[in-house]
Amino acid sequence: MTDGKDAEKHEFREESESLWRIAFAPAIWAIHFVVCYAWVSLVCVKFGGDPAVMRVSLLAISAVALAAIAWLGWRAFRQWNVRDTGDFTNPEGEAEDRHEFLGHAAFLLAIISAIGVIYVSMPLIIIEGCR
Repeated sequence: MTDGKDAEKHEFREESESLWRIAFAPAIWAIHFVVCYAWVSLVCVKFGGDPAVMRVSLLAISAVALAAIAWLGWRAFRQWNVRDTGDFTNPEGEAEDRHEFLGHAAFLLAIISAIGVIYVSMPLIIIEGCR
């Protein structure tokens, strides 16, 4: 009898972790946005506005954000399990189908977040200096 309850707890834990993983990539994108623009304003006001310092630090911040999003996307892709099953859709609506759907959603959000980080980084990289 305890095996059924343990299995339910394990399944619930996996689903709740999947729900959190959906929010992580967009959160990294949002944090990246705030940190980049705050860093530019801080460098311009406090550190004399050296464009080389801004570019290198912004590239480093963006690389870390993209690496974190890529890692989350890879985990979501593995959860989606499309390589093993070959099913892009799961019409039955079973527990495993919902688990794979959450992986699919998290994977797509990771792609969108990576594109967002790239687009946030592009104008910051071509900054000529503080005016």
